[in-house]
Amino acid sequence: MEKRTIREIGAILAEAKDEQDPLFLEAARDTRKGVQELIRKWKKAKAEELSLKDKFFEMTAYERKARKEGFRLVAGTDEVGRGPLAGPVTAAAVILPEDFFLPGLDDSKKLTRKKREEYEEIIKREAISYNICFISAQEIDEINILQASIKAMKHAAAALSPQPDYLLIDAVKLEMPYPSEAVIKGDSKSVTIAAASILAKNARDRFMEELAKKYPVYGFDRNAGYATKEHMAAIEMYGVTPVHRKTFAPIKK
Repeated sequence: MEKRTIREIGAILAEAKDEQDPLFLEAARDTRKGVQELIRKWKKAKAEELSLKDKFFEMTAYERKARKEGFRLVAGTDEVGRGPLAGPVTAAAVILPEDFFLPGLDDSKKLTRKKREEYEEIIKREAISYNICFISAQEIDEINILQASIKAMKHAAAALSPQPDYLLIDAVKLEMPYPSEAVIKGDSKSVTIAAASILAKNARDRFMEELAKKYPVYGFDRNAGYATKEHMAAIEMYGVTPVHRKTFAPIKK
């Protein structure tokens, strides 16, 4: 064992599945400080991996309950973009297969952009169905942000194909032609709602990046339409655009 380099031992540990694995036991016999540090990091990584798996299982509780009641196509829907001064409110709906497994999946706000994009690719590839809906700033002004958010989620779910037979919704109740359930903080409690939140967040961010090309002084690619100092200063200097929400304070003034 002493003849192995620390890099070689690191490669061995990377293949070890648990502490009873012969690969781990081989590495554990090495008393060098460098090897012991590798083992410490390996144990920490394994503990984090187990924690993510446990959390993922917890986040399938609503889906498991629905399937136990006989529902098979369980969808989740969520919206993003209620608070910004500009841009659309965006909703996504998604149906995931029963065996979907993605430890680390969580509320989109808790994930880095890199992780959201990584997860988005997996979700879109493995989903039974998904759909994304945008409601414009003009329509938000016409019907108010709550109704626009509801409309976005309803339209996102209605366009799923196949249609779900059960719908999990983040926070609000929706009138749908099949059973549904509102879950408070659902984007951190349900894997399907979390998946929908990621699709909606990424779609809206890309939409705002395109708006930034048309209206570069407002920094939409950096602030996503929220009331940052940069954004507010641009409004003071250049006024508002057709993509600003005229009914939102302080623009309303």
